[in-house]
Amino acid sequence: MIAASQQPPPRSPPRRRITVLIGVAAIVLAADVASKVAVVALLPGRRHVRLCGGVLTLLVARNPGAAFGLGGPSVTAACTAIGAGVAVFIVRYSRHVSSTPWAVAIGLLLGGAMGNLSDRLFRSPGPLQGWVVDWIRFSHWPTFNLADSAIACGTLLVAVLAARGTPASEVHPARGDGDHEPGPSPSPVPRLVLVPVLVPAEPGPAPVPEPAGAAGPP
Repeated sequence: MIAASQQPPPRSPPRRRITVLIGVAAIVLAADVASKVAVVALLPGRRHVRLCGGVLTLLVARNPGAAFGLGGPSVTAACTAIGAGVAVFIVRYSRHVSSTPWAVAIGLLLGGAMGNLSDRLFRSPGPLQGWVVDWIRFSHWPTFNLADSAIACGTLLVAVLAARGTPASEVHPARGDGDHEPGPSPSPVPRLVLVPVLVPAEPGPAPVPEPAGAAGPP
């Protein structure tokens, strides 16, 4: 018999955390795409725009390599394949996320990967060979975009959560065939207990009395 307290907890998908993950990824992707469309439309005729005393510079730069301008045209196809693989892995793993901070971190990574992947797929010079639009530059720092920023922030948050020991996924023990929801605990079955009982012996025949005055032995 299994007591009700020993039944494993029902396993249900963490819908709220998945919603957080998808929401963060969607916001990052939308902001990245909108910012790239804006700078490509507004800045082509201007070499650059300096802000904050030259600390921040806005410009349009085409990046055939990895994030922050790393690599070159020779790694464009590899970056496209890696970005697609990372996005697929994150989407498949997202249903196991059990922590809201982890959902935010993975959402940042997914949104950033999808933002740069969209450039690889749809921008010139062609599908799978597109060059990523970078438009933000700080002093003594490579040019980047919002997708790169999201990937960097997500990676930093993952490192912090891992260092703090925050679990990223829920692991439930096996629950038998069919993975059905546990029902009510079975009713206790009465047990037979053998109790020794003293039973008195049956009385034998009563002794026959001797006749009075009987002579004794000779």
